[in-house]
Amino acid sequence: MVLRKAGTAAAAAGVVAFGFIGLVTMGTYAASGTPEQSVNRSALSPGTVPAAYQDAIQKWGALCPAISPPMLAAQLYQESGFDPRARSGVGAQGMAQFMPGTWATYGTDANGDGRKDVWDPYDAIASAAVYDCALAKDVSGVPGDAQANMLAAYNAGPYAVTSNRGIPPYKETQGYVRNIQAMARSFTAPTAPVQVSAQSAGAIYFAQTKLGLPYLWGGEGLPSQSGRFDCSGLTRAAYESVGIALPRVANDQWYAGPHPSRDQLRPGDLVFFATDLSDPRSIHHVGIYVGGGYMINAPHTGALIRYDKIDTREYIGATRVTSDGAQALPTRNDDGSVNAPSRPGGSPAVAAPPAPTGPAATGPGR
Repeated sequence: MVLRKAGTAAAAAGVVAFGFIGLVTMGTYAASGTPEQSVNRSALSPGTVPAAYQDAIQKWGALCPAISPPMLAAQLYQESGFDPRARSGVGAQGMAQFMPGTWATYGTDANGDGRKDVWDPYDAIASAAVYDCALAKDVSGVPGDAQANMLAAYNAGPYAVTSNRGIPPYKETQGYVRNIQAMARSFTAPTAPVQVSAQSAGAIYFAQTKLGLPYLWGGEGLPSQSGRFDCSGLTRAAYESVGIALPRVANDQWYAGPHPSRDQLRPGDLVFFATDLSDPRSIHHVGIYVGGGYMINAPHTGALIRYDKIDTREYIGATRVTSDGAQALPTRNDDGSVNAPSRPGGSPAVAAPPAPTGPAATGPGR
């Protein structure tokens, strides 16, 4: 993860003198009580999905009341990281990770080319929405939150939801529902000020203690690495110090919470940089915002952990880290593929009578 063209911040010492812990704490109280917006009919937050797929996800995410564009985006990210060529070891295929049998039933020709192609991202996006809405219809008579019941049916099968009159008592299914709805908030365009994280001050304090250390590609602060970090290793360790576990790489950390606008940045926000501002998969660098237009970051090989300006042509946006947002993120396998928590279309999470199931799990490279 390399910061490509950011100016060095000699003047950042003046920012430090203000006292970040007090600033963050004051911002936390000022923003407390701000309600989190509903994600059901919300628009996608800019920069959270590749631009090529944004219109399709926005369109198909409104197919039925039980789904939304942010929720559909969260599912697609969980399943494949938006990789249209994703393939899992159990046979799931494409961006939405459909098993062949499920695709045969729910595959949709969204681009009008006369084919229902599981490898075509537009067909896959539409088919995921069609499948979600079919599940929502299957469990429409179950009391409770319609979206949560649909997600539970996606993970465990409709029979498990109808027989339990709601989300079944399966740890995997309950976690899947919680994680998708939490991740959907990262894909939702904010309509109100985003709450400040109470852990921000501690994360900044940790990063400040690492100022002046040499950058190390792949560095995670281990004793064998002389305590050195790369960019995402530093941000991960900073938030780990306050009890929040972030993924290892920057473009996964991007989804660890909602995205405040540039004028709503607060100390502790993660700030991100990409080679293509229309595609979050091109994110290559991350730092911790400290106020005044500056961040603490581990820039590149040969540099020290330092303060830099964030306003460069590669600035794509920021993330306000939340505990539930970080917990919702998928892990990655050793080959960099997404290890999604759901396996619809294969086996339900627990034994249950046969029921329709759908997409599975894998993802893009690092």
